[in-house]
Amino acid sequence: MPASETVALFALASLALIAFPGPSVFYILARSFEGGRRAGMVSMLGVETGALVHVAAAVLGLSALLASSAVAFGVVKYAGAAYLIFLGLGRLRSREAPGLPPEPEGKVFRQGVLVNVLNPKTALFFLAFLPQFVDPAAGSASLQAGVLGLLFVAIAVVSDGAYALVGGTVAERIRRSAAVRRRLDRASGVVLIGLGVVAALTGSRRTA
Repeated sequence: MPASETVALFALASLALIAFPGPSVFYILARSFEGGRRAGMVSMLGVETGALVHVAAAVLGLSALLASSAVAFGVVKYAGAAYLIFLGLGRLRSREAPGLPPEPEGKVFRQGVLVNVLNPKTALFFLAFLPQFVDPAAGSASLQAGVLGLLFVAIAVVSDGAYALVGGTVAERIRRSAAVRRRLDRASGVVLIGLGVVAALTGSRRTA
């Protein structure tokens, strides 16, 4: 098990990194603006479930494979970018018919999982950042990585949950206007498309 000092330092470093908005946060905000606090919280749970997949991959060493293979990195990178653009276009098309019911929560959850699973930067974060806090002399490296990874996800739940609640609260107060509601829906689609384009155009990883 990692030492208490290591856990505390990792928690502080993780909080500083998690608090800075990234693709997952913008996805959660987009869902919060569309469907309110409940939709935002469901999307957050999906995103953090995707983070758990990365934790498991880091423990099993799959993140190292992703980092060492330019082909694997490129496949995940462009698949993630394409998926974000697909979601954004879907939101823009769905607004052509006003008054549509909100998307099922199961679908919102699954999309959140995929958004984070298809984010190669998350996997590389666990590969480059987490191992710095693993001490081989303190016991099983896999166990320490798992404990720290779960701590990271727990912090992310709190931080991303706050984004979902704030975004959903603001949206629910201003969505009474049909015109504003349509603008919010279109804006969420544009945000998702923009995230996908940025992800696709991000420079390739450095070679080892």
